Amino acid sequence: MKNIVILGSTGSIGTQTVDVVKRHPERFNVIGLAAHRNIETLAQQIEEVKPQVVVVTDKDKALELASQGIKNVEIAAGLEGLEELAAHPGADLVLNALVGSVGLKSTLAALRSGKTLALANKESMVAGGAIVNRVREETGAEILPVDSEHNAIFQCMIGELKDEVKRIIITASGGPFRGKAFEELKAVTVAQALAHPRWTMGPKITIDSATLMNKGLEVIEARWLFDMPYEKLDVVVHPQSIIHSMVEFEDGSIKAHLGQTDMRIPIQYAISYPERLQSPLPSLDFAELRMLTFEEPDVKNFRCLQYAYDAIKLGRTYPAVLNAANEEAVEAFLNGAIAFTDIPRIIHSVMDMHNGADETDLGILLEAEAKARSDARLIIKAIH
Repeated sequence: MKNIVILGSTGSIGTQTVDVVKRHPERFNVIGLAAHRNIETLAQQIEEVKPQVVVVTDKDKALELASQGIKNVEIAAGLEGLEELAAHPGADLVLNALVGSVGLKSTLAALRSGKTLALANKESMVAGGAIVNRVREETGAEILPVDSEHNAIFQCMIGELKDEVKRIIITASGGPFRGKAFEELKAVTVAQALAHPRWTMGPKITIDSATLMNKGLEVIEARWLFDMPYEKLDVVVHPQSIIHSMVEFEDGSIKAHLGQTDMRIPIQYAISYPERLQSPLPSLDFAELRMLTFEEPDVKNFRCLQYAYDAIKLGRTYPAVLNAANEEAVEAFLNGAIAFTDIPRIIHSVMDMHNGADETDLGILLEAEAKARSDARLIIKAIH
């Protein structure tokens, strides 16, 4: 029996994790859940998996949940509760499915406590990859990727030597606007951007997918997760999303991971690793698929991916600044304050204003992030 904490339990990854856990009650025991404001879903999850403790980061919502008279569970409030839950002494594995760089401190808390970390919060590695890797090395804690692309790379790397990797090929669906020119993107609505052709995800990651920033963040995440230079990290657009990523080795061999476009597969593998448990999903029907296609990513019209490569080349605090500016811009777009094409413009402007600093110092890193958010908000205000 594996004792699990799920951070971000009411989001897309969190709810699918609970679904996997419910299918294998003989394998998993949930001892902690954390959510931001969605106490309706959280109350249902408490009833289903019966955790010992829950954290609600919105303090008003935590009081509202406590007033419902839920028994046999400790309810904590605030962001500080996330770090305490991530380091819970009874946890064997912490799944971090928080959205945004708010997940970095929880990632560090889990690793410092020696927990196995199933990581779905890519911003932890994008903003603080150098610090996360240092803590991972110091504690010997293990990180198991949950993102379908990084989970695929992880599986392709099993039994292989890192020095024999020629390149990692991260696949991208291309998003809902694949093939459109920058001018055509100016009129994109929030509803259109949230209509992803292949994956069902939360709003922030769906917008990131539409701008190709999600792929940029994944490149940066892969650089730290697999300790690979950016020159060995390629992106290819694969609209069918059947191949989740590939690894090419020095002898020309390429290993690919294929599967249904369902996040419960990588989630289940991450929390059951190294075992493989049964899945209710149907097998791939290759005769029905007929063909798999590939093309170059369009960084001319979808500039976020290029800015992510620029950030990782510049190094230091630039990836954290890129991520912070993107989070502010995406939130503004979702709120109707800016146009879809303003997202890359804001990121580029904030990066232009930044002077890189030491990314291995958490205090400096957080200062750079805060400044980037402030700069982004000023630009958004000027646009609005």
